Parts: sequence; structure tokens; C-alpha cells
Amino acid sequence: MSFFNYELIFIAYFIDFYFCEFNKYKYFVHPIVIIGFIISFLEKYFYKDSIFRGFILSLIVLIVVYFCVYILSLIDNILFQAFLASFCISSKMLYDSVYELINSKNAKEKIALLVSRDTKNMSEEDIYKASIETYAENFSDGIIAPIFYIFLFGIIGGFLYKTINTLDSMQGYRNERYEKFGKFCARLDDIVNYIPARITAILISIFFMSKKALFNFSKFGKKHDSINAGYPISAMALSLNIKLGGPTSYFGKIKDKAYFSQGNSNIIKENVIQALSLKSKLDFLILFYGMIYLILTS
Repeated sequence: MSFFNYELIFIAYFIDFYFCEFNKYKYFVHPIVIIGFIISFLEKYFYKDSIFRGFILSLIVLIVVYFCVYILSLIDNILFQAFLASFCISSKMLYDSVYELINSKNAKEKIALLVSRDTKNMSEEDIYKASIETYAENFSDGIIAPIFYIFLFGIIGGFLYKTINTLDSMQGYRNERYEKFGKFCARLDDIVNYIPARITAILISIFFMSKKALFNFSKFGKKHDSINAGYPISAMALSLNIKLGGPTSYFGKIKDKAYFSQGNSNIIKENVIQALSLKSKLDFLILFYGMIYLILTS
């Protein structure tokens, strides 16, 4: 397999496009869920209010995942490896989650599964805003970033990225329990997402053909507490000419977040549908050009 894994990405994305996460199979356990089980199991034995203990746990999990995936990578079959790589990509699942949310009668319950902010007192507009923000942020974490690392390093790169991302989602919190213990994995997640987050912002700007977004996402993106999340969110806000960010309730307290554009503050369902159109644009880019690549190299 070549260093730059065009075929692997194309076939893996195709599998995700048609079959998604294989969650419909009763006895199937998603590999990323298994990684989560490993993290939870080790935390019981390694937890201590210490940066070093968190570092050791992260290192052990990454080593375990590396060797397991390395062994699987020795099976030199492109379809098998693409099948594995598809578990690192969440394009269809992310799209379906947000689409079902905005068409659900229980939108507050569904948005609570996707965001960490308080949802009990959300207005319809708040739900739409949160949907767009989480879609933009996860467009980077769940799609562009794993594709980036699969492109460079194959399935090993994809799974190591998802492991870091899972560690951060489980332990990368600034609270009493994880302030120290989760610091290493949180910083590691910042590092591995640095380039993909900016690539995502550029792609969003290009897909929506927005000069304003392309030349201004950095100015607004750097206002976010995260060194990465603000960039795709700002690119989305600027592209759709809406105002994302602003004061948000977390755990009963209002956090005075920055605004990530100067657009329309009245966010409606059609704005979410516009944001979701990113998937069809990326589908075309990867599947169409991937088909051309395979034809030219066959």
C-alpha cells in the first residue's frame, strides 16, 4: 500500500457512506466503544490526582491499540483494511444524528446526547445553534481529522487518532477529578487536531464558496477557549452568515463565550439544513475523485 492511502480512504468512506456504524447488528461492538471500555477499566487502577498517572494511562492505551491494529494491518487486503478504517470515520452517523434531532419531537433529549451544555431550558433557536456548532466541530473531529491521519499513516494512524480523541472525550475535562489526570490527553488531543481543524475551516469556506469565511475564520476562531474548535465553528458561522457562540449554560452556570461571527442572531431550521449540506459536498469530493483515481491507476 502506498504511503498516501488514497484507495484506503475512498473505500473506507464508501463503506461508511452505505453502511454507517454497523450498529444495527445486535451482537456487534464498535471498536471505538471497545477502546472506551479499555480506558474505563484502566482508570479504575491508575486514577490519581496526578498528571503523571494520566500520562501513563494514555500511553498504555495507545500502546495496546497500536499493537492490536498493527497486527491487523499485516493482513494485506485493501477491503479488510478499509472495513477497519471505516470505523474511524463518522460522516453518516454525525449527519443522521443532527438531521434526526432537528426533525424530532424530543429535540432536547437528543441534543443532550450530542453536547455538554445544559439543555433543559433551551429554546428552539438554542437547539438549532447547538446543532450547527456541534456539527461544525465534529466535522473536524469525526471526519476530516481521521481521514487526514488515515491518509498519512493508514489504519494505524486512524485508530491512534480516534484513541486520543476518545481519551479526551472521557477524561479531558477541567473539573476536580480530571483537571490533572486528564491534562495530558487533553493537550495531546489539541496537538493532533491542530492541522485538521484548520483544514476543516478551509474546506467549509470553499464548499460554501465564502470569501468572508476563508479570510476571517482565523480572526474569530482564536477567540474560542479551545485552540482548535473555534476554527470550523467560525468558518460555518461566517459561511451561513449567522452568529454562533455567545453566553451558554454549562452545569448550571452561564459561560460568557465569544461570538464567532457578526451574522444573523436569528437561527432557524433552514440554517441547520444548510450546514448539513456539507456532507453531500464532501461525499462528492471523495467518492467522485476517488473513483477517478481508481480508474486511472487500475
